[in-house]
Amino acid sequence: MRRTISNGVQNATRIVRREYTSSNAPPTPYICAACRKSAATPPRGSIVASQRAFATARNVRQQTATAPDVQDAQSDVRAPTHYELFPETFPEGPPPASPFTPDLRQLRKEFLQLQAKAHPDLMPADQKRHAEGLSSLINEAYRTLQDPLKRAQYLLLQHDIDVEDESSKLSGGELLMDVMEAREAVEEAENEEDLDLLKAENGERIAESVSVLDLTFANEEWEAAAQEAIRLRYWKNIEESIQGWEKGKGGGAIHH
Repeated sequence: MRRTISNGVQNATRIVRREYTSSNAPPTPYICAACRKSAATPPRGSIVASQRAFATARNVRQQTATAPDVQDAQSDVRAPTHYELFPETFPEGPPPASPFTPDLRQLRKEFLQLQAKAHPDLMPADQKRHAEGLSSLINEAYRTLQDPLKRAQYLLLQHDIDVEDESSKLSGGELLMDVMEAREAVEEAENEEDLDLLKAENGERIAESVSVLDLTFANEEWEAAAQEAIRLRYWKNIEESIQGWEKGKGGGAIHH
């Protein structure tokens, strides 16, 4: 069963890539409402609330690697990486060959093109099940690559560094104090004006973390990138708390 799913994803991937790279005509305009919603939905900060994209991709690779068939073991049956699914956006592959921060407009454009080609409703009957698997991988990859925190976590996982683990915490008293003060400020906000100020301040923190990740991934400084990803996770949680703020109730749930 695992071998069938893996081979199906491979077959559908080849079909989509062949059509995508060989035709100069614009992509088929049909895109279902679910796919449009996925493309339009802004990245969320919560790791708990979001789908753990890289864990799923890792499971797929583990499944394909343990297929019992000898012929399959001799051939390349691994699932494509998130970066391989978007060759136009990442022609050189993942960082450090490509910048950590991609062209998000190009990424979204390629996502819609891929979904237009791979959508199960547009595939032959014997390829629908395979196309469903590929469409799911494309959605998962897009949600991961468009968000800097998920992107960083995914890249680090490729180097066997799991910063999504709940045991990954910030070290250093000054940083912890900054996080605690930011949380308290959200809880004590009394109106929208207070919230706008907090949102701007936290936006600067997120931008600074992303800049550090740009540099550390470019220099292949994986441990430094891991520490910054943990820091970014805290700032994204603050961002979610701000978004969930209600007058008289304070901020939304904060995940550690």
